[in-house]
Amino acid sequence: MRFHASARARAVQDPIVPVIAEAIRANPGTLSLGQGVVWWAPPEAALRAPQALDEGSLLHRYQPVHGIDALVERIAGKLAAENGIVADSRSRIVVTAGGNMAFLNVVLAICDPGDEVILPLPWYFNQEMALALAGARAVGVPTDAQYQLDPDAIAAAITPRTRAVVTVSPNNPTGAVYSRDALAAVNALCERHGLYHVSDEAYEYFVHEGEPAFSPASLPGSAPHTISLYSLSKAYGMASWRVGYMVVPTGLYPAIAKIQDTNLICPPVPSQLAAVAALEAGHAWCAPRIASLSAARLQTREALAALAPRVTLADARGAFYWLLSIDGGGDSLALAMRLIERHRVAVLPGSAFGATRGCLLRVSYGALGREDVLAGVSRLVEGLRAGA
Repeated sequence: MRFHASARARAVQDPIVPVIAEAIRANPGTLSLGQGVVWWAPPEAALRAPQALDEGSLLHRYQPVHGIDALVERIAGKLAAENGIVADSRSRIVVTAGGNMAFLNVVLAICDPGDEVILPLPWYFNQEMALALAGARAVGVPTDAQYQLDPDAIAAAITPRTRAVVTVSPNNPTGAVYSRDALAAVNALCERHGLYHVSDEAYEYFVHEGEPAFSPASLPGSAPHTISLYSLSKAYGMASWRVGYMVVPTGLYPAIAKIQDTNLICPPVPSQLAAVAALEAGHAWCAPRIASLSAARLQTREALAALAPRVTLADARGAFYWLLSIDGGGDSLALAMRLIERHRVAVLPGSAFGATRGCLLRVSYGALGREDVLAGVSRLVEGLRAGA
């Protein structure tokens, strides 16, 4: 047949969130513990910002490919104050249409077909998909029993085709928060081998106990080889506004600009103006809302712990996910579909995250208010007890 999608596109897994969403639509009344979003709306000032902040010349015309000055300046202040990252001559801030675009920009900028990028397992599925679309290869490296990094295993996976190591902390899908020491070890490994360290920090504010999340780009000497990715989708409840940002080595910026200009021209200006207002509200606005998730975390953990020993979960302290391991659960996608059809509760299957051993399910306790999330977990517990 002459009329078909490329082999590259055909080889990419179907995006799991739309697959599960279609099953939810076919089963009305389903409570979703699937998608990785929060239940709250953006700051009120952000909703008003596109008109309030516009001076009549921004909203309807193209703006700089890397983002409007007001937002770049606000981001620079936030990075310096909260992440220990100084955006100077060694690095550039680039505003993107969300964190996924930032990652795809990086992949296209650093990888040629056949190149490899190391992703600790289980991986975030959209990152593996981006690599496949670019003709590169994701190399999955196991983490330990608590889903923490294994720098020795990462080092052993490096080949002449390796271009980068990706870390996601706090992690999607596991909720693990990587230690400063582990992230510093990966960063040093990348420097030693001439690799980029891509640090995805979309969930940076979602640390429920213990030490806060650490930004590898704050390490001395890290600027030439460290790429940091951020998003306003999570903490600020701005998922559909599609605005994120990245910090890239200055030498990589021309390639990033080419890619972004080709694909986007400039990030949507209304979203950028909303982001200015959101960042002005800042962490202080996010904190009490995230605290409500911390309470939901404890309650959902207690409910899920009742399924032991058949169901186990690592005691993750970040993001808003539990990754369940189900003994004898079989195929995780099939189990997820049965839970929707028989028990009206949706979760994501571990197979989408590159988990090929055992049966894993990702449970999100962020998308629903307290009562609904507890009702959803109750349905999940009932379904797993019944063998779904």
